[in-house]
Amino acid sequence: MTRRALTGADIFDGQTLHTGCAILLDDAVFAGIVPTRDIPAGVPLKTVPDGTLLPGFVDLQVNGGGGVMFNDATDIAGLETIARAHFASGTRALLPTLITDTPQKTQTAIDAVEAAIAKGVPGIIGIHIEGPHLSIVRKGAHDASLIRPMTDEDETRLIDAANRLPNVMVTVAPETVGPDQIARLVAAGVVVSLGHSDCSFEQASAAFSAGAVGATHLFNAMSQLGNREPGLVGATLNCGAAHAGLIADGIHVHPATLRAALAVKSSPGALFLVSDAMATAGSEITEFRLNGRRVLRRDGRLTLEDGTLAGADLDLPTALAVMIDTVGLSAETAFAMATSIPARLLRDGRRSGAFETGAAWTGIHLTRSLRYDPDVNAALRQAVNPVSGP
Repeated sequence: MTRRALTGADIFDGQTLHTGCAILLDDAVFAGIVPTRDIPAGVPLKTVPDGTLLPGFVDLQVNGGGGVMFNDATDIAGLETIARAHFASGTRALLPTLITDTPQKTQTAIDAVEAAIAKGVPGIIGIHIEGPHLSIVRKGAHDASLIRPMTDEDETRLIDAANRLPNVMVTVAPETVGPDQIARLVAAGVVVSLGHSDCSFEQASAAFSAGAVGATHLFNAMSQLGNREPGLVGATLNCGAAHAGLIADGIHVHPATLRAALAVKSSPGALFLVSDAMATAGSEITEFRLNGRRVLRRDGRLTLEDGTLAGADLDLPTALAVMIDTVGLSAETAFAMATSIPARLLRDGRRSGAFETGAAWTGIHLTRSLRYDPDVNAALRQAVNPVSGP
């Protein structure tokens, strides 16, 4: 066993931002954080550039990457491409997300994720199935012809998936999927989130009481906070247990709205960051297809030809920059929104989202300007663990 120390950068451990400290590693295993002055004598030092060392990002909503959509590449090769694209911007744990599709495609996606995990594809820790049990009124870019109620067969498929995979997350509309169905899914280990919904405050609150964990891409494709009807937005902000994902690209949600939501969110639930990334992530493509419809990439936006937003052209370092530089959030709080907070929603986080003594090192480096430099991170991985990464 070789002990070494990483120095030269601030350290965020998943909860706290440390300065003037070093990370101790035993081979490629995290062994602790100590003040620089307390590094044991004789331990070799690896000095990293100024910036921050932190756990790899945890992204619970990844629709695609590397030029492919999970809906179109529901196999190991497709998942490897998607994981590789997000690894290149710092994500170390992700849920490939299937957008509303047929029952057959849903089953194929579940099978593909199971096979990818069995193969050890880096980063794949489960699946997020967004739809098809949604509200047509709040469908967003989802194909209305594929949206439908949840049948007994659908419920059985999801419960079976939860028995086979470490993590199964589903997004449903509570006016379409009732509290009894939600409770059965939750009891089976499914993580239920609410979204693409025109529900009332009462319907959303009943779904949270039944075990739903929170809301998918808060503010987008859901009933809004009104003076007499708080809607899904109001229910999520009001419910202490509810979490919610945010697309912090400066397009999906106004920075002032993000600021207000952060100020009023009841605890212990919290807001966290998702990329909602599409095929464009880690790719230079300028358009792709979603359920046969053309999606255009223009000026940081992804839209259908009618102008409807269709996912996000976003990575998590960019989202962090928006939260810190534009919204005004502290770095410590923002880093938690991309690491430990989403990890705690998972049934099996696979030791992601925080540095844990005895766990394999999956840390990353961000520059002071919150940029993920692939060369710096590759050199760091090589120094710590030459065989890590996809």
